[in-house]
Amino acid sequence: MTSAVPRLVIAAPSSGSGKTTVATGLMAALAARGLAVSPHKVGPDYIDPGYHALATGRVGRNLDAYLCGTELVAPLFLHGARGCDIAVVEGVMGLYDGAAGEGELASTAQVAKLLGAPVVLVVDASSQARSVAALVHGFVSWDPEVRVGGVILNKVGSDRHEALLREASDSVGVPVLGVLRRARQVSTPSRHLGLVPVAERGTEAVEAVEAMAALVADGCDLEALVGLARAAGPLPGGFAPWTPGPAPTHDPARSDKGSPLRVAVAGGAAFTFSYAEHTELLAAAGAEVVTFDPLRDEELPEGTAGLVVGGGFPEVYAAELSANEPLRKAVAELALSGAPVAAECAGLLYLCRELDGLPMCGVLDASARMSQRLALGYRDAVAVSDSALAAAGTRMRGHEFHRTVVEPGAGAAPAWGMRAPERRVEGFVERGVHASYLHTHWASEPGVARRFVERCRTS
Repeated sequence: MTSAVPRLVIAAPSSGSGKTTVATGLMAALAARGLAVSPHKVGPDYIDPGYHALATGRVGRNLDAYLCGTELVAPLFLHGARGCDIAVVEGVMGLYDGAAGEGELASTAQVAKLLGAPVVLVVDASSQARSVAALVHGFVSWDPEVRVGGVILNKVGSDRHEALLREASDSVGVPVLGVLRRARQVSTPSRHLGLVPVAERGTEAVEAVEAMAALVADGCDLEALVGLARAAGPLPGGFAPWTPGPAPTHDPARSDKGSPLRVAVAGGAAFTFSYAEHTELLAAAGAEVVTFDPLRDEELPEGTAGLVVGGGFPEVYAAELSANEPLRKAVAELALSGAPVAAECAGLLYLCRELDGLPMCGVLDASARMSQRLALGYRDAVAVSDSALAAAGTRMRGHEFHRTVVEPGAGAAPAWGMRAPERRVEGFVERGVHASYLHTHWASEPGVARRFVERCRTS
């Protein structure tokens, strides 16, 4: 029964404790034993789900109570977990950290409660011994509704160190479900916005996931972890799985010329930030979704009626993107024709005249450059201009995460009015283009996908 899918949440007292290593390694270790593993990530992070997908062979999905609302967390989880034997959810930051100033909203703890899932706490024990008992006791007792089913002790230095830590954990009645030695830690390269995405690492990413799986399989009690997951029981609330729309009973929508309505979605190493539900919603609205790589493809897919360019790292690949002049011209011509174009963050930079002095598509009269300042956080926004993506007045929540600045020219209307945490306008709406720094999750407002596909049909 889907609502009773075995499940675990991998959490930690703070960032940097080893959540990603443990969660990804556990997913891969369980998959290697023949289990169908459903991978999930709390929060808006795009990068960790790529490693989860590599570990499990299934799409990594996000569970974000701020972007999608608390009422969609369980349905989106059940959608991803269809047909799976077990689900592993990687938390975000510390267990009780969420949206700034919003209490428990969007925290790992809140998601664990919404899913009725037991929590496994990953503790960096490298600089403590008996003190681990006080730390674990604090996290266990802080919210009685959060059920901490065990701990995994990370970065343990020796047999003696392990014995002290186990004795301390036993004193608070929390079982130790794994011990990972300091000498066997798996390193994953990072840069200014977090881990380097899977798409950029090739075989190195595969080797890293294999190393994580070996580390967890050797150091953790997999049987106990699976047993804890199976004891979770049915999800609270009686939710049904989320669906992007009714199952198609007809051919994809057609353009005025009679050809399939094709929406091109940018992919490849430069544009790795996207939620799986976006393409599912586009397909449910009748579009034929085709992925292309702006680093390699010199043309848009034949018959492209609309374009979606999500987030990623165009600043890392600015020279290669700029060198692909045929595709830049094709994107500009499509936008100039009035076809719908939706661009987020990296997509926004790609549509500018230039990025750090290198020519981009020139769709927008704006210049982009790298900055030392990090823009990071959840945003509460309302559409201030009618666009191919949203009608004026549409309210959506989003997330901003970048180290770039866009200096606009003239002509375009703003896309969003930010309501919180600060009041300002942001983004561009011009012809069929909607471009913005704001990352949004369309499952929270599925009408945007239907509107976009309808504009593709009529533009």
